Parts: sequence; structure tokens; C-alpha cells
Amino acid sequence: MENISILWADDEIELLKPHILFLQEKGYNVATTNSGNEALDIIKTQHFDIVFLDENMPGLSGLETLTQLKNIIPNVPVIMITKSEEETIMDNAIGSKIADYLIKPVNPNQILLAIKKNLDHKRLVSEKTTSGYQQEFRNIGISLSDKLDFKQWTELYKKITHWDIELQKSDDAGMIEVLKSQINEANAHFGKYVERNYLNWVNGVSDDCPVLSNTLVREKLFDQLEDLPGTVFFIVIDNLRYDQWKVLQPLFEEHLRTVEDEMYCSILPTATQYARNALFAGLMPTDIEKNYPSLWMNEDDEGTLNQFEEELFAAQMKRAGKNFKFSYAKVLNINFGKKLIENLPNMMSNKVNIIVYNFVDMLSHARTDVEVIKELADDEVAYRSLTHSWLEHSPLMDLIRFAADKKAHIILTTDHGSIKILNPTKVVGEKALNVNLRYKIGKSMNYEKRDVFEIKKPIEAFLPKIHLSSTYIFVKENKFFAYPNNFNQYVNLYKNTFQHGGISLEEMLIPIITLSPK
Repeated sequence: MENISILWADDEIELLKPHILFLQEKGYNVATTNSGNEALDIIKTQHFDIVFLDENMPGLSGLETLTQLKNIIPNVPVIMITKSEEETIMDNAIGSKIADYLIKPVNPNQILLAIKKNLDHKRLVSEKTTSGYQQEFRNIGISLSDKLDFKQWTELYKKITHWDIELQKSDDAGMIEVLKSQINEANAHFGKYVERNYLNWVNGVSDDCPVLSNTLVREKLFDQLEDLPGTVFFIVIDNLRYDQWKVLQPLFEEHLRTVEDEMYCSILPTATQYARNALFAGLMPTDIEKNYPSLWMNEDDEGTLNQFEEELFAAQMKRAGKNFKFSYAKVLNINFGKKLIENLPNMMSNKVNIIVYNFVDMLSHARTDVEVIKELADDEVAYRSLTHSWLEHSPLMDLIRFAADKKAHIILTTDHGSIKILNPTKVVGEKALNVNLRYKIGKSMNYEKRDVFEIKKPIEAFLPKIHLSSTYIFVKENKFFAYPNNFNQYVNLYKNTFQHGGISLEEMLIPIITLSPK
């Protein structure tokens, strides 16, 4: 506190000596002046953390001083003090970006509160956040030792996500590390939970079966299309983690209100070819391959592995006996996005408009390949921030505004999330082994069994067999597969990148959100 310097400009500064002495006794350094011109001269030669500025000074007025002062020190908070509550004065002051204003006569505690609010706010919030997580830490730890069901896992992950976002706003590096350790512990327990239950889920023999990729449209979209009036935009943002949704939520809620904020579970592999095809088809991969062979692409097939989503959705709708008028669009770049926005008025005659946005997935892959993206999205905080910045300036933001204006509804979801990979685990297999870092398909593979969930009979998990003896292995926690040849070079290339395909909270527990007009 002793390092905080205040400049106070008031033509009646002599009458304010008791206030100034009060602040000095509290440890603040206070410089004073009785004119706007002198305040500007002083500010050019000395550093100040906050400025108190009288609105009604002779000569250069408070508002005139404020305008010039903001050109010199744009980021220093200015508290305007005025005798008048006239609305135009307040509007002008607020429009000039004052931090706060006080009405005369002011008392010392008002001044102290204004300082704390504007200078100590971050520290006070940080302390409260840290204290809140310290209290929650033990409860989360106890929960992890319990036998959680799927709903309890989603609630726990929501809790962890909340503290992850909040603690990152603080400067408490030690507590952030504690949370990271707890997230790692949670992922270790979650991996075991998935191993015990996954085959029962996909075979429908579990009382604890979550909504999965192949049941999402049936259970979460079709029923809502019956109930929601008007047009619905069904937006699938590829590779959207739940924490990314939470930082995007305020942008959506400037125009719409969140009616439901839920999670569902991606199937394995948590990769676009499997999870998103299952989502649009309403079927597991082997069932798509069997019933619609021309619409299924295997790992080694040439071409885009998700090129038949519109046809798969139409087939699912037909099987469900639904006859909604719908459109489908996939946005791969900003030009696609702009064309989509131009066409929005024509889409309002549809009951549902399906829009697939590939930005976040491209960002994840680009982060591996492009150094600039690596710098911009170095960790989860930066990854979230970059996603927020993208939405704020993307055509999707125009779509959100349009939907709100037309009283349309939005159902927002994704096909899978991603995890920042840190620890390599060796795998050895044939040359034709698939390239994904979080899952492998092959025969005669060697790997660390403790690091993976293995499915030796793919048919049990409704996964296609590439060979008669194909095995699928899914890596758990924040590990990734690396080959013994050129091991160090491979690890250095991919460590600290965001990947998907395996088993983690971040990849499997993903958002399904309903937003309605305000």
C-alpha cells in the first residue's frame, strides 16, 4: 500500500487536508494541486496509480482536464468528484472513461472505498477466490474417493472448470498448481470409471448410461424441436471444450438466455470421424458402416472422413419418423461464414438449421503445426482467450445477433473436446498404424497396458475392424503415444499441444446448451 501514489486536483484542496492526512496515515502517497493545468503538468513528470479530479474547477474544468489527462495516462483510473448530480455531466464523465464518481461532500471512508475498489479489486477478488477453492479442495478430494455416477462426474467437472477459470484470474501460482494436480488426479479416476463402464454404456446394459454421441440428437434435439416455437439453429462447434463454452457464454448471453447448460459424453475414439458421424447418424460407427456403407469412411479411405453429415442426419430423421424442414451448412473459413450470414433470412422458413463450425478444431491442429499459434495458445488460459476472441469477431457472432432479433433458438454443442498432452507413453506397431496421438488401431501392438484402455474385440464397442485382429487402444489422462524411433524429437514436437481421441474429462464431457430469446 505504501507504494500507491494518488494525485488529487481540486480548487478547494486546502479544505480537504483532513482527508489527505487520513490517506497518508493509511500509507498512501498523496500529491495535490488546485488546478487542471497544473495537474496535467504534474502527471507528465510523476507516476500516479489513481487520480481524484474535481469536476467544477475554474480555468480548465474537470471534464476538460479529464480529456487531456486520458491522452497522457489512458490506463490510470480517474475518480471524478462533483457537486452536481446533473445527468449530462455524469454522461460526459462516464463517456470519457472515468473509473468512478463521487458526489460532494465526500467523507474519508468513501475515498478509501473508491481506492480499494479500483486498485485493490483484483487482489481482493484473488484472495476470496483462493480462499473459496481452499475450502472446496477437500470436498473435491473426498468426492474423488467416492464411486461417482455419470451425473456426479459432470457436476464435479463443472466445479473443477469453475475453479480453473476463476483461479487463473488470480496471481496465486501455488494454488493454480494445486488445482492442476487435482485435475490430473480427477482424470486418473475418470479413466478408471470409463474403463469399467464404457462397454456397458454403448451396449445399453447400464443403469448409469449417459447421453452419448449416437443418442444426442434423438434425446436432446428432436424433442426440443417439437417444443420450441419458431426456428432452431443447431450449431456444432467442432472440438469445443466445456471450459471454452463457459468463457463464450457471456457473449451469447448478451443476446440470448441460457435455458439449459448440460454435458453429454463423446463416444470413443473422441475424434471427429467417429464422434461426429455418430452424432449426425444417431448410430454407432459399425451400424453406420453396416446400414449406410456408402456414407461411412474408414481411417485409410481417401477424402474427408465427415463428408456425409447432411445425408446421415436426414436418414436419422427418417428413422425417427420426423419430417422437419432443415438446412445444413459447414463453415470451414471466414468466407463460408460470410456467405452463411447473407443467407440467414432465407433460412428462417426452416424448422432447424444445422451449422457445423470447424474453427476450434482447426485452431487445435494449427497449434501443433504453426509456431505463431503455439505462441498464442500456449496453455488452457490462452486457448480459452483465443477462442473468445475468435467468436467476438467471427460471423458466428452475427448469427447470434440475428437469431436473437428473430426470436429464434440456438442449441449449441460439439463432438468432442481436447486435452493438453504432457507425458509420452511408448507404442510399437506396424507401419500402417494410424497417426492420432491419443488412440491407435492395429494388430500386434506393444504398449504400456497401465496407460491405456484396450478394446481387443472392436465389435463389442461398435468400432470397425480394419483387420481381423484389430485392437483399439485409448490413452488416458494427459499422456500421448510416441514411437521409440526418434523418440525425443517426436516428444518435443507434440508435447504441450492440444489433442483428442483418448480418454479424459476434457475430451469426453462436452457441452450441450439450449439458448432462447430474452
